[in-house]
Amino acid sequence: MPGFELFGDKEKKQVQEVLDSGVLMRYGFDGMRNGHWKARELEATLSQKMQVKHTHLVSSGTAALTVALASAGVGAGDEVIMPAFTFVASFESILALGAVPILVDVDDTLTLDPKAVEAAISEKTRVVMPVHMCGSMANLDALHAICTKHDLLLLEDACQAIGATYKGKPLGSIGDLGCFSFDYVKTITCGEGGAVITNNKTYYENAHKYSDHGHDHIGNDRGAEQHPFLGYNFRISELNAAVGLAQIERLDEFISIQKRNYTILREALSQIPKVVFRSIPDGGEENYSFLNFFLPTEKLAQRAHKSLGANGIDGCFYWFDNNWHYYRKWEHLIEPKSLGKLPQDVLDALPDYSKMDFSASDHWVGRNISCLIKLSWIENEIRERANKMVKAINQVI
Repeated sequence: MPGFELFGDKEKKQVQEVLDSGVLMRYGFDGMRNGHWKARELEATLSQKMQVKHTHLVSSGTAALTVALASAGVGAGDEVIMPAFTFVASFESILALGAVPILVDVDDTLTLDPKAVEAAISEKTRVVMPVHMCGSMANLDALHAICTKHDLLLLEDACQAIGATYKGKPLGSIGDLGCFSFDYVKTITCGEGGAVITNNKTYYENAHKYSDHGHDHIGNDRGAEQHPFLGYNFRISELNAAVGLAQIERLDEFISIQKRNYTILREALSQIPKVVFRSIPDGGEENYSFLNFFLPTEKLAQRAHKSLGANGIDGCFYWFDNNWHYYRKWEHLIEPKSLGKLPQDVLDALPDYSKMDFSASDHWVGRNISCLIKLSWIENEIRERANKMVKAINQVI
């Protein structure tokens, strides 16, 4: 990742067809399109790739999470369980609907700890949202069993994990709903974009209506369409969908390249006795977009991360101190801060995260280094990088 590294003639051709038609909007203007419906084509391709009945494209991964939750009727006062290690979009999408994000610990998969999930369930819990961070997955069997036991929805945030599988099934297709992001730094990019996938027809019908101002999309006259409920504008454009249509056809190619590059780096780091790799649930296969490993202590991880940078190794992240991805720097949630007044029900229901104990997550995230796997690397470059990484880490341990 990211897919923009390998932009080429296929992407240019798809975009040019949209420009030639002059229709950049996914709905309407049927007579001008010259038969081109890029969003529809990408939705059909994604449904086939992800082995689901329904796909709806939206404007971003954040929009996908918001629309997915709304499509299942999640709203004011409902609680959604999510991990303390994710991207801020996870709790933003929940709060946007007046629901309440309930943060819980991650384990050595760097995703939701099923035991922590079980302990966090209350009478207000509606959804468990595992986030398949950095290209790998949560223990979906355990989470599915918990959701079945408590009659909860399982919503997979697979925004960073397209192409990964669990027991032969694509991530995102296993829960009641799944979400992808196609922003500029994802394995498959539309520039900006996202998708909701599901096998539930009701959720799909709600999703495509909700994301387009409540339009029911019945008939060929957009101005005559009905509005069965309130909606908003989370539409993707034909230009963005066109880029994604070219990219999705290259998904298998991209995953293969990432796996090759990941494997070379992992084999090299395996020579360091104190390096331990993230746990992958049995039956799971990553999409190889990141190589995640642990060092024995938080202090050693910090020193190793600095050493990697000092030795010219870019693209290695220490999420423990990251503003976007770990609860420790989410002051805007913890305080909480917003431009307008949040609903009182949300303020009353939000846990006091300044007093919450996430030491179990700190144990894993504080010792983790996460290295981006690029598509554009050539083999000699990767092997040189691997040698430099080994040297840089050995310098501090």
